[in-house]
Amino acid sequence: MERAVIIGRFQPFHNGHLILAREALKENDELIIAIASAQFNYLEKDPFTAGERVWMIHDALRDERIDGISMIERCYVLAIPNDENNARWYAHLRSYLPPFHLVYTGNEYVAMLLSKEGIRVETPSLFNRDEYNASRIRALMLEGKEWRHLVPRAVARIIDEIDGVERLRIIARAESRPQEW
Repeated sequence: MERAVIIGRFQPFHNGHLILAREALKENDELIIAIASAQFNYLEKDPFTAGERVWMIHDALRDERIDGISMIERCYVLAIPNDENNARWYAHLRSYLPPFHLVYTGNEYVAMLLSKEGIRVETPSLFNRDEYNASRIRALMLEGKEWRHLVPRAVARIIDEIDGVERLRIIARAESRPQEW
């Protein structure tokens, strides 16, 4: 059984992530989508909770099909809190995830840490990264510009349901935040 991993914050999960998941499933039997920085939320860079991100990804994958089968049937969606000790990060990652043989990452630092441990790392093609970029999507939300076409329908629906755009606006306007106290 070939099982690969994609690691990201997914703030929010967007169409570029979905394309990457689809491509990974063409080459692997199963895919783990590891939601990093699970403990961070209600911040401008990380406005959505781990549970909300799991929900977004799950519903987006449930709605997508490969060969008539929902993508979620071949995926694990798991949230992982950060471990700031980079020397033990790989062991931390392994303790949260099922076994895997390959990691897709465009993050050079993550690739270095995993390669050092003998893990096979592939740098994926980044699909229209200028457009499919979570920082840009959050900026569009803050500016009141159209962003929904950049995320799967399920993600847009959930962000609307949790009033995520208004949350992000309030966070961005806040003069002080709990982590600054």
